[in-house]
Amino acid sequence: MDWLSKLQQQRSLAVIRAPKLELGLEMAMAVAAGGMKLIEITWNSDRAGELITQLRRQLPECTIGTGTLFNVQQLQAAIASGAQFLFTPHVDPAMIQAAVAAQTPIIPGALTPTEIITAWSCGASCVKVFPVQAVGGASYIKSLQGPLGHIPLIPTGGVTLENASAMIQAGAIAVGLSGELFPKQLVAHRDWEAIAQLASNLLRNLAEFNIDNRS
Repeated sequence: MDWLSKLQQQRSLAVIRAPKLELGLEMAMAVAAGGMKLIEITWNSDRAGELITQLRRQLPECTIGTGTLFNVQQLQAAIASGAQFLFTPHVDPAMIQAAVAAQTPIIPGALTPTEIITAWSCGASCVKVFPVQAVGGASYIKSLQGPLGHIPLIPTGGVTLENASAMIQAGAIAVGLSGELFPKQLVAHRDWEAIAQLASNLLRNLAEFNIDNRS
């Protein structure tokens, strides 16, 4: 429940895929400066485990997790490095069970209703709907609400600064953004202030859905 509460308070996660550890640190610091508190470091980032450990130390107010995990071995290594939540691109019952045993939130990637229900039934904390834009975006999330409204969904893959609000309005508990928060040109120029502003703008756009602002 603590994990779901954090999602309802933030409504968004920053997804960082860093080719260099030092760059990953700066990217995370930038979105944190913009107010984002849920940060995912993909496991295929440079020295992902070390990066997660450093961010846990340097950003104690943030919740640092990882994603793009493919097997139980990677999952266990991620938990050992300090990952506080786990994303996978697929549904693997063994990985879900391992995360549940470690009392760490796991969010498997799924697309169809069958996959979503399977992930939830295995013990997923919530389910990543990926790639959401390829199957209709917010309208797909909305269409799932009738039969699957009890399952917390996090759409990723095609979520933008412009359509993030529509995803939440359609019923998603939160959204995950990667490239939209880290435009290549801004990263290349190390324009961290501009990236922090993008994060701040996103949070402002989603503020009306924040559970803290609801009566």
